[in-house]
Amino acid sequence: MLRSGKKLSRKAIFLDRDGVINSSIIINGKPYAPTKLSDLLILPGVIDSLSRFKSHQYLNVVVTNQPDLSTGKQTKESLEKIHNYLYAHCPIDLIKVCAHTAENRCECRKPGIGMILEAARELEINLVESFMIGDRWSDVEAGQRAGCKEIFFIDYGYNEKIPKGKFTVVKSLKECADKVFGSCQLN
Repeated sequence: MLRSGKKLSRKAIFLDRDGVINSSIIINGKPYAPTKLSDLLILPGVIDSLSRFKSHQYLNVVVTNQPDLSTGKQTKESLEKIHNYLYAHCPIDLIKVCAHTAENRCECRKPGIGMILEAARELEINLVESFMIGDRWSDVEAGQRAGCKEIFFIDYGYNEKIPKGKFTVVKSLKECADKVFGSCQLN
């Protein structure tokens, strides 16, 4: 991928937010996003894993569907508080949000790749050297469609559609970091 005649050399770890960075709220086997800061819980090992990615020169880019904004279940102010907290406590370089519902059929909502492409343009990221990590079929499909080097699926056994195509199944973000960089600990 070239821009202005120069090769894009930056690489990224694209991450879903809920179920990857923080706990999802599970209701009847389906995951839901926390809608207020008091419900946000960063998952164990996330900060260390994100730090490992950064130490290997990867940008940490969150791409998250947040339809609760457009349905009125969450306010913009509440979402900003959650994201400000994540920026303050996790080594995250950028958070991209799609507020549309599935019925909107927009290209920014995963499995669409609009958020990934926008982040890649803004940060000059080479997608074929980047990874996608998610916990839902739409994350896997977005990573595949964007041409990411490898896609990791954190399988919680949700009661929903199963991803298709080529991807690696893991149980946590830490296991994903171990598969990419080996199981050695960060210094």
